[in-house]
Formats: sequence, C-alpha cells, structure tokens
Amino acid sequence: MQAVGVIVEYNPFHNGHKWHINAAKKISGCPFVIGVMSGNFVQRGEPAIFDKWTRAEMAIRGGVDLIIELPTVFSVRSAQYFAAGGVRLLQSLGLVSHICFGAEHADLTLLKTIAMATNDFITVNDMHVNLKAGNTYAAALGQALEKQHSISPGIITSSNNILAVEYLRSIEKFAPNLIPIAVTRQQSKYNDTSITTPFASATAIRQVLTNYMNITEELKMAVPATTLQIISNILEEGRGPVTLSDLANIILANLRTTSLKRLEQLPSVSEGLHYKIRDCSLLAGDMKHLFSMLKSKRYTYTRLQRIIIHALLGTTKNQLQDFDEQGPLYARILAFNQNGRLLLKELNQSCSIPLITKTTHYLSSKQRDTEPLTSLQQMLSVDTISSDMYALGMPSSSWKVGAWDFRYPARYIPL
Repeated sequence: MQAVGVIVEYNPFHNGHKWHINAAKKISGCPFVIGVMSGNFVQRGEPAIFDKWTRAEMAIRGGVDLIIELPTVFSVRSAQYFAAGGVRLLQSLGLVSHICFGAEHADLTLLKTIAMATNDFITVNDMHVNLKAGNTYAAALGQALEKQHSISPGIITSSNNILAVEYLRSIEKFAPNLIPIAVTRQQSKYNDTSITTPFASATAIRQVLTNYMNITEELKMAVPATTLQIISNILEEGRGPVTLSDLANIILANLRTTSLKRLEQLPSVSEGLHYKIRDCSLLAGDMKHLFSMLKSKRYTYTRLQRIIIHALLGTTKNQLQDFDEQGPLYARILAFNQNGRLLLKELNQSCSIPLITKTTHYLSSKQRDTEPLTSLQQMLSVDTISSDMYALGMPSSSWKVGAWDFRYPARYIPL
C-alpha cells in the first residue's frame, strides 16, 4: 500500500485543499492520501480557527484518508522546522512514496536550485549578514540568492514558496527516497483577504468567519458542502471560531507573571527582547496593542506570535533543540475513514515510531503533572497543554473545559 503525503493546516479546509488532494492522487498514482496536520496552534503563532478534531473531520470528508497530528513543537515554528517535522513524520510511516505541496512557482527545477543554494556556504554567509542588518529571513535569503545566483528575490517572499524550498531541503536530508510533487496554487494568493472565486485563501475565509460569525454566500462559494455543514454545526454549538484575541487575557496574564529568566529561555528570544516583552505586557490591553509595541524590522508579527504561544505553552529553546535533533517521536492519529483503517493495519507493521490512537496509552493527566517524563511523553505533553489552553478561547463556556486529549481518541469518520 503506497500513499501520497501532504503537510497541511486546513485552517479551515476549503476548495483549494480539495483540489490539491485530487491533484496529489492523480499525479502520484497513489490510491491513498495521508495528511500530517497542525494541531490546535498553527505555524503563524495563532490558534487554529477550529479545533484539530473538527478540522481533521473536514479533511476526511474532503478526501484525505488518514490525518496525523504534527506535534506542536514542530507546528508552531518557522518554515525550516515545520517542514522538517512534517517530512520526518511522513518518512517514519513507511508507507509514503510521494509528498505533494503547493507553491506559487511550482517549478521543481527552480525550487531545487534554491534549496541547494541555501546550503551553499557563500549564500548562507550573505544571508546571515543580511539578517544581522535587520532583514527578515525571507528578505535576507532573497537578497543573497539574487547576489550569488541571479535568482529573483521575489520568488522566496511567498510563504508557500519558502515552505516548498524547505520541504525539498528536508527531503534531501531526512527522506531522499520520498518523491516531491509541486503543484501551482489555484487563483488566490496565500494572504488574499477577499473571496471572489471558488478558490479563496484560508486567510479570507477566516476573516469572513470572524467578521460575520455565520454562513455567508461568500463562504458557500469557497468551501465544500461537507465543510460548510461542519462549520454550521460549530457556530451553532459555540465551538468556534477561536482567535488570538480570544486568548488575550490568559496570554497577558502569563507574560506578566512569568519570570524574566523564563522569558529569556523562549524560542527566538534574543538581544534583550524578554525585557521588552515584560514591559509591553504591562502596558498592553489586547493583542493588537501588544504586538504594535513589540514589532520591529527584525521581529515580525508572525515571529512574535510564535514566541507568545511558546510562552503560553511553556516550551523553551533547549527543549525545542532536543526535539529537533530527535524528530517526531510518535504518530498521533486524529481521524480516518475506511481506507484509513486499512492504512492503520499496515502502519502497525511499517511505522518506525509508536502509533497513538488514544493518548492515555502513553500519557495520563496524572503522569503529566506528577512524574518525570520520557522524551515522547514530554513532546506529547505539549500537545495536551496546547489543547487545554486552546479550549479557553472557545466562544461557549461549556466548551472551555480541559483534558480534551485525554478524553478524545482517534475518530473514525464513515463516508
């Protein structure tokens, strides 16, 4: 049994994602699709608009056969670590032959050239010089590529192109037998904020959902009918949407009470940023105000948001460095269909890391709070804490209870 893998967020699942799944199956020739998906917090350093089980169900009803959670210690990270976590997890399954990803420039030759260039000593040195000058990662790399390889810097400014390059770098390093497939994103750009065609960006869809909190004609045009029904149920039950602003009070409380030493240990914090975070948290009344005070040329909104989420979850630089060396230590199953059930039987034999369908088989809430933890349990613990924090952003108080991961096993979605 061979499957094509996709590394995704589905925030939320829309028509472009469904097109991507069909393209992945057609081009790869694989009958099955396995998705590695961010959990309750995503790469931009924000809570996902809907919880991970709901988004996994959207994906299964949209054509994916099996959804596996990308551990939080890789999902709330910059492109390099996000891609490496996803690729290594797919590789560990032993059933994935291809990986399919979208890009604005779906030219594999060009993307591979850029990927190779990022390992070139002179290019990397130039990039670091540009970073020290206060440029963002994308701008610093773009300038170095233009200088050393005459590659237009505009190519690397797109989020999806950056991820595509990082997927290729990770495949080369961790999974050289994995066959990459690049497909061109359909119509809308990653950060488009309006819905004018059936292929809208997830950003635009989230904006409609948070602005109107109901099913609009725009939304009906942009997502599959199965997703639309799930969203309708969520809105009615008060399970979403969840935004960073919904977690503002707990985030500010956390920043105001965490020690400066602990703030200094947060991933990506340097040059005294921890002092500024503490000072600004005492002055800010909401997330917008906090980030407006913290933002600089070096510290973009996205980078700052990731730092704030790591503070909320209690993850540190040293912890993430250890996890980066080890890679994903388990495959946490969120949802599957009938084909996914067949895949799970095969994965029991082929997977090189534990398959987790029920969290309490590997970690209980009591163990999390009282016992020394193994590396696997520490990684899994961060996922469970992220769910506990995420629930506090739910619109309805009845959904703000914690311990979700200890109560909800993998879900079978009959089609």
